[in-house]
Amino acid sequence: MVPKRNEVLKKIAKAAKAAGVEWVLVREGNHSLYRIGDQPRLIAIGHHREFGNRYAEMVYKELEPTLGKWWWKR
Repeated sequence: MVPKRNEVLKKIAKAAKAAGVEWVLVREGNHSLYRIGDQPRLIAIGHHREFGNRYAEMVYKELEPTLGKWWWKR
């Protein structure tokens, strides 16, 4: 099953809320740029309607410092 962009964003928002950290849209451009918690770097998420499994996992792995290793598989 290919994950949809809105499903990926909802999964991240739900995990951030459960972890007690803020998930904020910083700005829109060619990609949506988000910040999670106090992590200094921005997370870029493309505007594709559907993501490939590898792209979704790449985004999830960028959030591991804040949400924990393999957080999306729990």
